[in-house]
Amino acid sequence: MSVQERKQRERAERERLIVATARELAEQQGWDAVTTRRLAERIEYSQPVLYSHFRGKREIIGAVALQGAAEMAVALRAATAAADGTRPRVTALARAYLDFAVRNPAVYDAMFRLDGGLAFAREDTPEPLKDAFAALLETLGEVAGDGVHPGLFTEVFWAALHGLATLTREGRLPPQYAEQRLELLVDRLIAA
Repeated sequence: MSVQERKQRERAERERLIVATARELAEQQGWDAVTTRRLAERIEYSQPVLYSHFRGKREIIGAVALQGAAEMAVALRAATAAADGTRPRVTALARAYLDFAVRNPAVYDAMFRLDGGLAFAREDTPEPLKDAFAALLETLGEVAGDGVHPGLFTEVFWAALHGLATLTREGRLPPQYAEQRLELLVDRLIAA
C-alpha cells in the first residue's frame, strides 16, 4: 500500500469516526450537544482536524443524514421483500418507516428536520436521498392508481408517514392508537 493510499484510508476512517461520534452524541443528548469542540474531545483530535473534514456542524448533520438515508432504504426494502401481497407490502413499508424514525430520532432529525445543506427534489440531490425515495416509490408506485403519477402519490404517502412520525414523537398523538393510524392510512390511500 502506498503512502497516499494509507493517508486516504486514515482520512476516511477519521471521517467515519467523526460522523459516528456525532450521531451517537446526538442520539444520547440531542443535536444541541453536538459541537466541534465536544466532537474533537470525544474523538481525541483537534478542532482543525475536524474542520479539515467538515466545514462545520451543518456538514456533519448532512453526513449523518446521508448515512441515515442509506440505512432507511435498506430497512424499507428488507421490510417489503419479506411481505407477500400488495397491502402487506405497503403496511410493512409504512411500519418500517415509522420504526426507523422511532429507533433513530437524531438521524431522522438530520434527514428531515435540520439543515444539513442537502438538496432535496432537485437534480443535485445526493444519491442516498434519491435511493431512500426510490425505496418508497418501488412499493408505492405500483399502488398509485390509474391516472395518478407514482411519484406524486409517493410524496403524499411519505408526507403522511412523516407527519405521523413527527406528531407521535412530539406527543401530539396518543401512542395507543399508532397501529390504528397506520391501518387507516394504508386502507384509505391504497385502493382495494
